[in-house]
Amino acid sequence: MKNILLAILMVAVVILGFMYWQQKNNEKESLEENTALIQEQIRNVGKLVVTEGTFSQVFTYKNSKSFYFDVLSARKKALIVVNADVSVAYDLSKLDVEVDEEGKRVIIKNIPKEEIKINPNIKYYDVTQDYLNQFEAEDYNKIKSRIEKGLQEKIEKSTLKSNAKNRLVSELQKIYILTSSMGWTLEYESQPIENSQSLENIKL
Repeated sequence: MKNILLAILMVAVVILGFMYWQQKNNEKESLEENTALIQEQIRNVGKLVVTEGTFSQVFTYKNSKSFYFDVLSARKKALIVVNADVSVAYDLSKLDVEVDEEGKRVIIKNIPKEEIKINPNIKYYDVTQDYLNQFEAEDYNKIKSRIEKGLQEKIEKSTLKSNAKNRLVSELQKIYILTSSMGWTLEYESQPIENSQSLENIKL
């Protein structure tokens, strides 16, 4: 009788051990599959997000020089028209993300800063210059500096940067939706992202 009970007990231990091993193996396989899916989604968003706009500028450049104790003066001026194509981009291939399998966390460690590219098309009209005061490289450098400053101000006042950030957040939300559906946590700067709206308030 004792032998039968011992045999039943041993069989039960073997069955329970097998079930425990199978459960652990299933959990490991599920974790590996979820990790692979998350890593694939991170690769999918690793692209260049670009927002483009066109800006125009018109201004007059004037310069004068005096000679012989201000008796004589030499002037130059030009009407300058600028049409510029501007792009604001986030290169998400530079997104620094760590996947913590054990803690079931996806940690965004660094989001690349936006890259602003300005391609101006500059045209000069009504150019006049005296013989003693002609356009030189210094003048064109001043004009270029003024153009860049003016365009930067226009970009800051426009919705171009905010639109680019919205597109960035839209891509990051894809990671959040996937991690959340799998019971994982998405973090940025050591803070958990609790909902999609939290991504809209991140500081870049």
